[in-house]
Amino acid sequence: MPIQVLNGANLGRLGTREPSIYGTTSYAQLKVLCESAAAHLGVTVRVRQTDSEGEMLGWLHLASDAGDAVLLNPGAWSHTSIALGDACAALTGPLIEVHITNIHAREPFRHLSYISAHAVGVICGLGVDGYLLGLRWLTAHDGG
Repeated sequence: MPIQVLNGANLGRLGTREPSIYGTTSYAQLKVLCESAAAHLGVTVRVRQTDSEGEMLGWLHLASDAGDAVLLNPGAWSHTSIALGDACAALTGPLIEVHITNIHAREPFRHLSYISAHAVGVICGLGVDGYLLGLRWLTAHDGG
């Protein structure tokens, strides 16, 4: 089964959006990095990004229906979207939440995630390397 690598609001702006916080890796580079890592691990990934919360909910519902593993960087929706948390609670495959920055070392409103309670693990603060760690874990634990 493929691993769904889903990226939320503003992540399409990686590399140009506040590079001092989010780094200089572009979204296109992140996508290639994930696809290359997956090929090396012998798994299939589907890497997508949306600025539409409704579209993200639809992708999570499809992943749930298929039993796919999900590596999710919900971006700011982590801290605001109960609906996204509810969709994550309904997933039938494993979920890893990933953040490029350490959300616990940032503004207080970022310390709460509606996603974390539904994830088998949370990776934050390791830059884009967090995606690679998440993919390796999901592959090793039959998520891929």
